[in-house]
Amino acid sequence: MKNTLLFFSLLLLASCSNKKSESETTAEAPVVSGNLVTLSEAQLKSAGIESGMLESRNLSSVIKVSGTIDVPPQNMVSVSMPLGGYLKSTQLLPGMHVSKGQVIARMEDQQYIQLQQDYLTTTARLQYAEAEYNRQKDLNQSKASSDKMVQQMQMEYHTQKIALSALAEKLKLININPQGLTVNNLSKSVNIYSPISGFVSKINVNIGKYANPSDVLFELINPSDIHLNLKVFEKDIDKLEIGQQLIAYTNNQPDKKHLCKIILISRDLSPERSAEVHCHFENFDKTLLPGMYMNAEIEIKSHDTRAVKEDAIVSYEGKNYVFAVKSKNQFEMIPAETGTKENGYVAILNTGVFADKMIVSKGAYTLLMALKNKAED
Repeated sequence: MKNTLLFFSLLLLASCSNKKSESETTAEAPVVSGNLVTLSEAQLKSAGIESGMLESRNLSSVIKVSGTIDVPPQNMVSVSMPLGGYLKSTQLLPGMHVSKGQVIARMEDQQYIQLQQDYLTTTARLQYAEAEYNRQKDLNQSKASSDKMVQQMQMEYHTQKIALSALAEKLKLININPQGLTVNNLSKSVNIYSPISGFVSKINVNIGKYANPSDVLFELINPSDIHLNLKVFEKDIDKLEIGQQLIAYTNNQPDKKHLCKIILISRDLSPERSAEVHCHFENFDKTLLPGMYMNAEIEIKSHDTRAVKEDAIVSYEGKNYVFAVKSKNQFEMIPAETGTKENGYVAILNTGVFADKMIVSKGAYTLLMALKNKAED
């Protein structure tokens, strides 16, 4: 009988102890109201909440952009024949190296012969007109020739001189030296010379094909002065300046970094709201070819900003928040616009909202779980 009474006494005590524990647990639950969460002294101690004001920090940021390798206009040449003609011969192949002044093709056409003939004929006429003009001037001094005759010969002389000068320039267009042209070296063929040293990028003609004056026969590129043409969005343009350095790399070799320097920033925006930023490679690398795609990282100079520790930022449904201290045990979740991240700190853009407010720097996620879990109950 005594044992039975002892058992019921222990059972009653256990039951009372469980009810007391449940009562204490209920009493210790956080109090939630909207975006406010209130903790008890015990919960506050358990959460290890720490707080502080926004700090002034010098933070640097990195802009990641992309672009292509390009060459300046003076290093990319389209070769054509100003008077047209048929391609007689060429040894060029895409990728072949050529030197400035090297013969890269030979053209032929009947009009080349006609042009040379006209030049030599005009030369003879000029010589005759000059001699006749001088003779008429001498006769005019003794009144054996009229002033009108002298004027006519003077006009003929100047006309032939102009015609000869124009023909000489046309001969230079097809790479014929008019000074060395004689009746013994007329030719139906002319040479095309490379205007730059570089590489052949395109060949648009074949042997025997007729090329019009506007047709591009070959395209040559001198890659010694290649540069990187980056596309930078409007929001980041004001962060860049001439002389600023950056690191570029290709998709195939992301570990191979190329040091570049900004040499030009375009002042025109494309329909996509981006501008061109031209960068010069500090060291020439022959493996980099025009048209190649590259990525780049531009480090923006450090600037003074208001920031909090990264642990103070909590994310919920795709948005960032921080908890501001309302009182000793009460905290309010406030939206935060974040910026640059560096060395464990995050820049706060909407600093006006947090003027004179203490920000929870440790234990913010504990407050978020207490707030949202209670809201979902």
